[in-house]
Amino acid sequence: MSPKELRIGTRASQLALWQANWVKSELEKRYPGIVVSLVKIKTIGDKILDVPLAQVGGKGLFVKEIEEAMLRGEIDIAVHSMKDVPTDFPEGLGLCCITEREDPRDAVISRGVRFTDLPLGARIGTSALRRQAQLLKVRPDLEMVIIRGNVETRIRKLDEENLDAVILAAAGLKRLGFTEKVAEYLDTELSIPAIGQGALGIECRLSDPVITETIAFFNHPATSYAVRAERALLKRCEGGCQVPIAAHGTVTGSELRLVGFIAAVDGQRSVRGEISGPAAECERLGAELADRLLAQGGREILEEVYQREIANGDETVV
Repeated sequence: MSPKELRIGTRASQLALWQANWVKSELEKRYPGIVVSLVKIKTIGDKILDVPLAQVGGKGLFVKEIEEAMLRGEIDIAVHSMKDVPTDFPEGLGLCCITEREDPRDAVISRGVRFTDLPLGARIGTSALRRQAQLLKVRPDLEMVIIRGNVETRIRKLDEENLDAVILAAAGLKRLGFTEKVAEYLDTELSIPAIGQGALGIECRLSDPVITETIAFFNHPATSYAVRAERALLKRCEGGCQVPIAAHGTVTGSELRLVGFIAAVDGQRSVRGEISGPAAECERLGAELADRLLAQGGREILEEVYQREIANGDETVV
């Protein structure tokens, strides 16, 4: 049994609306006659565009207001980019399914120049500390420039801010039809993706069995195992989406392989490791790899990152 009407909460960015409309379309295909509507909600991450995300402070910058609307009963489900979803949820809400992952890689948008061929001291636009850390580890000569805004805005900044390249998630570029602008897709061994990158998550009220059953078909088991492992690593490290932590899980048959990475923002200190085991034990594997990385120096690296934020007053920026 499916509801007659279903309200989807979403951010109003072009990419968020593409994702929400895709979910809407799939629901309408599966349940002819269902009336699905989109409710656009502005989050704090959408409102503050002149400050790097790492300085805004807090977790859930792109989901908090949407979750509050769900708790008030104004929406039935929410569609999120998994890389934006905190590891903890408000009481009564939860992640009901994780969709099949789109391309998890990072992509280089430049003037036709591949990453390894970028000139000495090239200016690179990105919003993610984990990208900065990994690319500076390989190319310490690069100048990292923090850029904010939606996908189109970031692409425009290549020219507007005289950048040599902009690094964006491949999934968003593919969903919005910007693949012709990509000069190169970075291998996940060079730039390990953000936790959950490329996957969508659908959040709902756990007390609503009709809704949870209605959307259950979206869940992709292999992606779910991989992303749950990545999120378990992040949770054990007590990190948010704006710290230099990366992880990428892949499932082959019933086996899961997880690669994890913790780094200083300048990339000069880092720890990396991997673990394999039964996919069904994904969360245990993620936590175990996190413990290894923290013991190998990751804890000290993260403490320095957080102390630097406090020294700069970043935790007070709202």
